[in-house]
Amino acid sequence: MNVSLQNIDKVSALLTVKMEKADYQEKVDKSLKDLRHKAQMPGFRKGMVPASLIKKMYGKSVLVEEVNKLLGETVYKYIKDNNVNMLGEPLPNEDKQPEIDFDTMESFEFLFDIALAPEFKAEVSTADKVPYYTIEVTDAMVDNQVKVYTQRNGKYEQVDSYADNDMLKGLLAELDEEGNTKEGGIQVEGAVLLPSDMKNDEQKAVFANAKVNDVLVFNPQAAWDNNDIRVSTLLKIDKETAANVKSNFSFQVEEITRFVPGELNQEIFDQVFGKDVVKNEDEFRTKVKETIATQFASDSDFKFLIDMRKLLMERVGKLEFADAILKRVMRLNNTDKDEKFVEDNYDKSIEELTWHLIKEQLVKANDIKVEQADILDMAKEATRAQFAQYGMLAVPDELLENYAKEMLKKKESIDSLVNRVIESKLSAALKQQVTLEPKTVSVEDFNKMFE
Repeated sequence: MNVSLQNIDKVSALLTVKMEKADYQEKVDKSLKDLRHKAQMPGFRKGMVPASLIKKMYGKSVLVEEVNKLLGETVYKYIKDNNVNMLGEPLPNEDKQPEIDFDTMESFEFLFDIALAPEFKAEVSTADKVPYYTIEVTDAMVDNQVKVYTQRNGKYEQVDSYADNDMLKGLLAELDEEGNTKEGGIQVEGAVLLPSDMKNDEQKAVFANAKVNDVLVFNPQAAWDNNDIRVSTLLKIDKETAANVKSNFSFQVEEITRFVPGELNQEIFDQVFGKDVVKNEDEFRTKVKETIATQFASDSDFKFLIDMRKLLMERVGKLEFADAILKRVMRLNNTDKDEKFVEDNYDKSIEELTWHLIKEQLVKANDIKVEQADILDMAKEATRAQFAQYGMLAVPDELLENYAKEMLKKKESIDSLVNRVIESKLSAALKQQVTLEPKTVSVEDFNKMFE
């Protein structure tokens, strides 16, 4: 077997594999022998079919299979052993490849086009000044989060007088033009109203300070700005009928229900952060603020990597790539798309490839490695963040472990977690190598940076 690599230019090469009969014949003979042992044909006992007949029937297909298998192994072994920095896959050469005839030939020559990664150097130093944005955690954010926790422990209570956001329940009755209950008109028992949800302020004001047993008059169509769907839901009629109902309605208040948030007490402290981690409201608010800041820290690191990407992409500049080969690879990977798709998306794919190569070089230069424990920890962190969205911060380790292990059963989840570990470690390494320019910003201003 003879394998050689000829550089066509800086970013492309021609790989040639020359294969003689001695390279593959033993494998072909073994495969034919195995087939003979398994073959069952009329007139022959199992395993006793003549070798010449097996060869006549299966010889060519076995030859093709074994040659292609050996070819693939040889190509990838050569690339690995010789540290060929290849992009994409080796592609059969379309111009110089000699014709292959498995019926008459015993020696074969295979040619492959290979795209090589461009050579460049990605480096940073303390001379590089990079902004690092810390999102300000305001008292309002803490107040809102505390409110979320207390609301989860809240309850509904019956009250006598209406206030904003209360829910009313009562009897709805359609009125005639004189303001009397309309004979044969629409009536709904146990109708539920949320005046705070009404769009018309005048209609909303009808319910201000309403009390149990009060009878109030309002117009549903006016209250919801002629929203037929809302009116049909309230009156329990179809949307088409609701569009023609312009009458006023009386509403006799039977119940007023108010949601009362839970008290901020030790029970809530323990639910959120674990038993006796915090003992009073001041400690609780401090801990809540720290938690929000921690959640924002990952956003800050994400923005830092975006800024590092911009800096390094500009420093490295436009790299040379084997465009013709890479476009062929892109076509093969998107057989369901037309040529226009490749042309429209090639530049963007090259931009992403450039960043991938830069990141790969930085990972190697900083000796960043991903261990199984890192992946599991990141899975736990992702799980912890999901629970935190529902206000569950004191999640038992056993539960985190179980959820994390479920994530690791899916390949796409593992790939995503590995990438997150790499970016986390890379961010930490780069922050030590450049000069950070700390900037505190509001969450609104921070979000505007991504618009």
